[in-house]
Amino acid sequence: MEISLKGRSAIVTGGSKGIGYAVATRFAESGADVAILARTRETLDQAVNAIKAKAKGKVIGVQADVSEAAGIQRAYDDVMKAFGKVDIVVNNAGTSRNGAFEKLTDEIMQKDLEDKLFAALRMIRLVSPQMKERRWGRIINVLNIGAKAPRANSMPTSVSRAAGMAMTKALSQEFAPFNVLVNAMLVGFIEADQHVQAAKRENIPLADYVKAREKEIPLGRIGKAEEFANLACFLVSDAGGYITGTATNVDGGRSPVV
Repeated sequence: MEISLKGRSAIVTGGSKGIGYAVATRFAESGADVAILARTRETLDQAVNAIKAKAKGKVIGVQADVSEAAGIQRAYDDVMKAFGKVDIVVNNAGTSRNGAFEKLTDEIMQKDLEDKLFAALRMIRLVSPQMKERRWGRIINVLNIGAKAPRANSMPTSVSRAAGMAMTKALSQEFAPFNVLVNAMLVGFIEADQHVQAAKRENIPLADYVKAREKEIPLGRIGKAEEFANLACFLVSDAGGYITGTATNVDGGRSPVV
């Protein structure tokens, strides 16, 4: 299916690497104007240049820390100056944090909520009025499968992601009369920089790290970021116009919960 996002403008947080980069690239290839948000200027500029090579619309990079309200406001203002409107938001920022409950401090829990739940909430608070006014909008909250089926030692991420899923469902019903659709996509084991870093922390080759985790996946392989991006592109398009309030696993069958 060929999907056109021509005339649409999108924000993708955490858009300089991994899943966010793949989503931004897919949107840009489909004709959307795309703003990617990330903390590090160097990686942001590299990503923008790479996406521009395939883009049919405008591509900008906005340096921002979305865990801070002021950072989100500045980023939103920059995007509005560049595009004039925001039709699509993909809240993708935030890395996985987990460990034994005994080691979970208030500070760690609060940081995780700021990075994931509050970052998404604040971005939606800014973009939703204009979406509702134009009676067209698409919001995707990127969560993980732990939101539905948390494992042992999975906090704080499983808690913050579960809260994000509840927010998704609540907002989908509140925004539906305005044709603003809100969905979640739940990541399983998909190629991303965080797995490279995890392998380094465990002091094992990345190939061994991946091989061990592929045993948990019914499809027998890890997912590609581009596969995740394909579904995101469908959900934000007119072709996905009757889908809202869903939390879709993108995990090769790994989650025990549908």
